[in-house]
Amino acid sequence: MAQTLALKGSKKLLNAWAFYDWANSVYSLVISSAIFPLFYGLLFRTAGIEHVTIFGGEIARAPLISYVTSLAFVFIAIVTPLVSGVADYMGNKKVFLRFFCYLGAASCIGLYWFSLEYIYFGLACYFFGLVGFWVSFAINNSYLPDIAYPEQQDRISAKGFSLGYIGSVILLVFNLAMVMNPDVFGITDNGGEIAEMKAMKYSFISVGIWWALFSQYTFKHLPKGYKRQGERHHIILNGFKELKLVWHQLGENRKLKRYLGAFFTYSMAVQTIMLIATYFGEEEIVWGSDSERTTGLIVSILLIQIVAILGATATARASKAFGNIRTLVVINVIWVLLCIYAYFLQTPMDFYIAAGFVGVVMGGIQALSRSTYSKFLPDTTDTTSFFSFYDVAEKIGIIIGTFMYGMISQLTGSMRNSTIFLAIFFLIGIFLLTRVNKKN
Repeated sequence: MAQTLALKGSKKLLNAWAFYDWANSVYSLVISSAIFPLFYGLLFRTAGIEHVTIFGGEIARAPLISYVTSLAFVFIAIVTPLVSGVADYMGNKKVFLRFFCYLGAASCIGLYWFSLEYIYFGLACYFFGLVGFWVSFAINNSYLPDIAYPEQQDRISAKGFSLGYIGSVILLVFNLAMVMNPDVFGITDNGGEIAEMKAMKYSFISVGIWWALFSQYTFKHLPKGYKRQGERHHIILNGFKELKLVWHQLGENRKLKRYLGAFFTYSMAVQTIMLIATYFGEEEIVWGSDSERTTGLIVSILLIQIVAILGATATARASKAFGNIRTLVVINVIWVLLCIYAYFLQTPMDFYIAAGFVGVVMGGIQALSRSTYSKFLPDTTDTTSFFSFYDVAEKIGIIIGTFMYGMISQLTGSMRNSTIFLAIFFLIGIFLLTRVNKKN
């Protein structure tokens, strides 16, 4: 504890915390948003099929990945408080940060062997990649009030997301060059596998190496964590007990409780969009060829990342001028308009326009949501439990969002119809945000 207090607010500690976004954001971009969705679609198209028999039934490729994503977040929502309980009572938060970082990085490398013949292994790597990313991300988030003073938190949160966008864009540009010009990198067709797909597999390996390598700077400088005193029995279940205690404390903090309700609602839509946007573009947009599809989607993702760097910084400045809640309301209004626009997307140009606007609000809403929650916390050293509650709320929202998105897509035969239900969640989020600062 003394070490944390001595370093709190220092430039070195703040930069080390923010740098984990540089390390792990390549997963969010390359695996979740860009290369893997393209690889997944190409894998099925090359095989000439749209459905696969798995888990005792036949299912289309789009709902399949959506359901696996939902299942992963069920697991994440259970594991996060378990980790929180042990970390709080043992004071070894950084040990868990390392473990889930390496789990995610190894799973990314394992995606190299993703194939229809070994679909269960491939989906398992996809599953544990999600687990590694989101649980380590939650643990890193819980450090924010420990390492930064309230007046520093908006800025350093935005800096973290900006570093993540910059780092992930650098690696994605390299991977894009490899995918579009595999011969330059000595990658050729091999055993019926086209060079483009082979290059995508090498991209998965690059993500795992990048993530594990650059996280070392964060591991070196972050404190081990607080060691809580008191009851040591059943520490595995203490995380759930802590969530219950946090829930009771919310009853005494009306502003925080109302904010969490709003965050749960709009984050459900934001995170679902982040996870399925490329699958939507891959399937619903009319592309001229597979090559145009690959180039167009990666360019769109790059556009989002570059604009998001500016968006996160602009949002931090807007929150300083107009307040966090008002800024979040405006961002949610923009999201509603984007969801409605997405329903009518047809051409690549339509998709590029949408990507530009998504970039403006994506980085901003994530960074500002994280720092707003941190500001609303009561004066406590039990930051892991409060951020565990925050992340469990977020993950439950993702479970609902991705499952409903997949179900609507499966029932209606189009992912397009799901965008309208996402707009409804943003509207509800706006209403709930307007109530955060009310006294009654």
